[in-house]
Amino acid sequence: MLDRTDRSLVGVWWWTVDRWLLACALILMVVGTLLVMAAGPAVANLISLPSQHFIVRQVMYLVPAIAIIFGVSLLEPRPIRALALVGMAGTIGLMILAIVAGSEIKGATRWITIAGFNLQPSEFAKPLFAIVSAWLLTLWREGQDFPGWIYSTGLLAILVTILVLQPDIGMTVVITLTWGFQMFLAGMPLLFVIGAIALAPIAFYLAYQNLNHVQMRVDKFFNGGSWQVDKARESFAEGGFFGVGPGDGRVKLNLPDAHSDFIFAVAAEEYGAIACLVLLGLYAFIVLRGFTRAMSGEGLFCLIAASSLVMQFGVQACIHMASSVDLIPTKGMTLPFISYGGSSLLASSLTMGLILALTRKRTAADSFARGDQL
Repeated sequence: MLDRTDRSLVGVWWWTVDRWLLACALILMVVGTLLVMAAGPAVANLISLPSQHFIVRQVMYLVPAIAIIFGVSLLEPRPIRALALVGMAGTIGLMILAIVAGSEIKGATRWITIAGFNLQPSEFAKPLFAIVSAWLLTLWREGQDFPGWIYSTGLLAILVTILVLQPDIGMTVVITLTWGFQMFLAGMPLLFVIGAIALAPIAFYLAYQNLNHVQMRVDKFFNGGSWQVDKARESFAEGGFFGVGPGDGRVKLNLPDAHSDFIFAVAAEEYGAIACLVLLGLYAFIVLRGFTRAMSGEGLFCLIAASSLVMQFGVQACIHMASSVDLIPTKGMTLPFISYGGSSLLASSLTMGLILALTRKRTAADSFARGDQL
């Protein structure tokens, strides 16, 4: 055990990081691995791949994912801002490359192939945008006549344009919500916030009128007929309160996205509604504790950045679970730490690492000594 008098990098980290949030993230990783082990072989057989294909790749992603959580959580706000700025520039370049030369999957060009692995750059845009935008808004509020909110809005416009071209409406919604939430925290006049909320239905209507896949999903939601959603709902009925048992689920055998977009349905069938409520409780705990730690932290930047990252994490989980039970149209959104996918797992780890780093307990004297001021 590390002593409180240990002033090494790891020693200071251990006594300042939120170990409850860290433990919840690791638990979700373990649960995700178990659920991919349950759903992966059935999906692999459907698309003529080796039965252990998804399991092996998920375990391969776990090692760098854990390294990212621990490595990023060691950082201080100043290097976080610098790395996020560089990472945001690189991510935008990769997102444009995905449109130009990426692989088309289910009508969308969101992925690029690097060394045999499919990478979805927009997954990393979410946390990086939250950091860069929070920095710009903090400079606006605490700087001298710096138009940070204009730069933040411009960065949002660039990302939304790229995401609509891919297209990826689910990611567009999450990033836009992040920006709106940050503007609210930064003290934007309430009238502006209300106006932005009022524009949301217009944006959804334009997306419905001009994007075929959005129109198709909305029509299926209101008219019925989405086969995967029907199968997902069937899995909840089959599972009951306590589930049919690990590995004994049958609905996943005919559900092509059981390992990713509908993994919550696999959990419902094999482990039951009680297990799903426990899983929901874990996400709720992360969100509530994350907000509490963000609000008790120091500095406007840490408040805005950490709160918006926690909001992103919770919104993504809610979208996945809500679409699985047919409360909203399907979005193709993964469940953080649970769904299969290297980009999703690594991006979730980056998000959690940043939350842990920004919510560590710091004194004003320590922050000044480290040069964390803007």
